[in-house]
Amino acid sequence: MAHLRLGDTAPDFTAETTEGKINFHEWLGDSWGVLFSHPADFTPVCTTELGTVARYRNEFDKRNVKTIALSVDPLDQHKEWVKDINEVNKTTVDYPIIADEDRKVSELYDMIHPNSDENATVRSVFIIGPDKKIKLTLTYPASTGRNFDEIIRVIDSLQLTANQSLATPANWKEGERVVISPSVSDEDAKERFPGYDTIKPYLRMTDAKKK
Repeated sequence: MAHLRLGDTAPDFTAETTEGKINFHEWLGDSWGVLFSHPADFTPVCTTELGTVARYRNEFDKRNVKTIALSVDPLDQHKEWVKDINEVNKTTVDYPIIADEDRKVSELYDMIHPNSDENATVRSVFIIGPDKKIKLTLTYPASTGRNFDEIIRVIDSLQLTANQSLATPANWKEGERVVISPSVSDEDAKERFPGYDTIKPYLRMTDAKKK
């Protein structure tokens, strides 16, 4: 059983999906990825979640993010369920849903938590960078739908800070001020982030833009 941590390489796999057979790393290419699992098809919360991801297509595209869902139900059932998702949410699911009947991917990513449910996956979320490294993990109980605004917010933070010595404060949203990493000296900060504010010697705030 895998116990994936931040910075680990996301396990590669080949799987059948509603968009055909894919090799995960090849499918990701140079994009960021969001892999998220569902307890079962034809369930109410999942139906709202997959529809929400479809409606957020433009937001994911703007950030060079591919989305892919998973449950342990069979492919033909996925395809029937997609019809309901599209109808209920007035959208079009245009991203793959993995049919993980043999639980191969679920076990690779530790998505089945027996003390919660021996048969269904929990609501796992993995954000994966273009380097195929895991940048974020989240685990929700089956009863709680995910907040995809938060997932978008995290992606904005990850992309902003990926190649800069910056971090984002609590409740940060794109466009707001950010924190200069403690590893940057004041001298370097003056050059790299002119006009920054010192709140405390260890807390310096600045404006920033994506590179």
